[in-house]
Formats: sequence, C-alpha cells, structure tokens
Amino acid sequence: MARKKEYIEEEVIEKAMNLFWRNGYETTSMQMLEKEMGINKFSIYSSFGSKNGVFLESIKCYKEKLRKITDKLKASSNGSIGLKQYFYDFVEFSKETNIAKGCLITNTANELGEDADPKIQEELTKFINTIRSLFANNLKQNSTQDDATLIEQADYLIVAMFGLSSASRVFNTKQLNNYIENTFTNL
Repeated sequence: MARKKEYIEEEVIEKAMNLFWRNGYETTSMQMLEKEMGINKFSIYSSFGSKNGVFLESIKCYKEKLRKITDKLKASSNGSIGLKQYFYDFVEFSKETNIAKGCLITNTANELGEDADPKIQEELTKFINTIRSLFANNLKQNSTQDDATLIEQADYLIVAMFGLSSASRVFNTKQLNNYIENTFTNL
C-alpha cells in the first residue's frame, strides 16, 4: 500500500526553488535539498525522480512567481516605457526576500556547461524565448522599425536583462537604475 504524502508539493518545491536560486543548481546537493525541503531523499525521488526533477519543478514555480511582472508587461500598451518598467519591476522582484538573488534562470545559465541535462537546457531556452518574445511585442507597439531591427533590439534587451540579473546580486539601487536608464537610452 502506498504511503500518504506528509507534505504539500508546492510548498517543498518553493523551498527548493529558493535554495537553487540562492546557491545555484550545481552547488545544491541532495542533502541540502533534504534539509531545505524538510523531506527525505526517498520522498524526493518518489515525488520528483531526481535532483533534475526537483529543479525542473522549481523552474515552473519560479515562472509562476515571476508571472506578476510578466503579465504586467504582456498587458502593457506603452512599448519601451513598459519594457523599462519591467526591468525596474524585475530588480524589485529579485530582492523579494531581502537577499539579492538575481534571476534563477540567469544564475543557472551562467553555471551550466555543455554537458548539462538537455531538459534543463530546453526549459531555460523556452523561458528566455518567452521573455524575448514579450520584449519584441512591446517594442513593436511604438516603433516603425522593420521586424529584423525589432528582433535585434529584443536580443539586445535579453542580453541586457542577463546583465541586470547578474548585477542585481551585487550592485546598489542607484547603479542598477543607471544601468536600466542607459540600456533604454541605447534603444
């Protein structure tokens, strides 16, 4: 007879997500996950299959948390002004718990090598492409530029977002605001 789970998956995944976000994918061990999630390895393997499975669920949790600002950008109808606000909103989001953690996706992309799990790479790519598409759609709102230029600008903003994500871990608010303002001056 199967044992009844004595934990709520969403709660333990949120704990795991925060651990990965703080420490990185590679550095996070199964022992750390056990301790942070408050469940044993058997339960982790039973529910999520592996560390990779926990991480993939953590990415889903992260996207859900980020949804508040991505939905705001999606609903925005003021082009680059809405994009700039997304950058500012992201800085606030990344400091949600008073620990400057940057972006889980960026942090992970920065640490994974060529031999990373293909499913994790696929999830990172899907996430980045979704944000890039949001950027491109917002750029179209107040631009007469051709599609190729808009795509180049969306790519520029994705790279800028990666930079902002990394910088948000160490730089102060004034420096981050200067970065954002200069990013949008160059559009």
